Amino acid sequence: MEDVAARTLGRVAANGIELAYETFGEAGAPPVVLIMGLGMQMIAWPDELCEGLARRGLFVVRFDNRDAGESTHLRNLPPPRLADVVVRRRLPPYSISDMAADVAGLLDALGLGEVHLVGASMGGFIAQAVALEHPARVRSLTLMMTSTGSRRVGQARPKVYARLLRSRPVIGRPAAIAAAVETFRLIGSRGFAFDEEYVRDVTGRSLDRGVDPAGYRRQLAASVSQPNRTADLRRITVPTLVMHGLHDPLVAPSGGLAVARAIPRSRFVGFSGMGHDLPRALWPEFVNQIAALADLGEQRRRQ
Repeated sequence: MEDVAARTLGRVAANGIELAYETFGEAGAPPVVLIMGLGMQMIAWPDELCEGLARRGLFVVRFDNRDAGESTHLRNLPPPRLADVVVRRRLPPYSISDMAADVAGLLDALGLGEVHLVGASMGGFIAQAVALEHPARVRSLTLMMTSTGSRRVGQARPKVYARLLRSRPVIGRPAAIAAAVETFRLIGSRGFAFDEEYVRDVTGRSLDRGVDPAGYRRQLAASVSQPNRTADLRRITVPTLVMHGLHDPLVAPSGGLAVARAIPRSRFVGFSGMGHDLPRALWPEFVNQIAALADLGEQRRRQ
């Protein structure tokens, strides 16, 4: 089989900051842009998933959001206190809309017009904002383990929410890796084998690239303060797929179902036993679903 998983690393100016990115596949192929979630780096999109999409004839772009990994960390913006985040006492240092503008800036810098957009968790919030605020940039939309912004749906289980807000500092590499393992045992897919070695590997590489607790709080503030997009989602007309774990303890399935109900002609795919992670056993299915939707978007574009 021809190796189509050629990779390119780089940094580009976008929306007044710099974003680190990586690509897989041929630059002339239909582009797919992957947006990761809260506190996570682009390497949380598994290499095998990215390579699988490239082998399906897609040009794959993954990148670090602001305040994550090797992208710009906005250290000039004081991080909010967690107590202020919870009660929405103060405006966040930046918004989900600002992060959507980052994506539009990334597309400009890479010379990409319309793309197939894939967002997971907070990345799904951002992807929805891109589709609403920069609609000319989106050919298709895949939303994974995400919600509408309404506080009526998609709420975390109380003990999981408490874990998300836990402020106890983690000191040292072994402790940080152990904390990540603990977190993913809590929020991950109970219906699939827990891949501790993979979690440890991704966490270790993330630590090497740069972990920023203050940046995490700024991202969390943006997520908590996002608006309810339910009514606006009815304006989205591109082919849309919503995938959600039916046993997600962090973003309840009601969030994904609400997104699918709001976006006209969208399709919902639920996975029994899947929590708030990307279990290895489902990587081939994720590739199939994303590639099929991209094909539909390409067909529609040619009509």
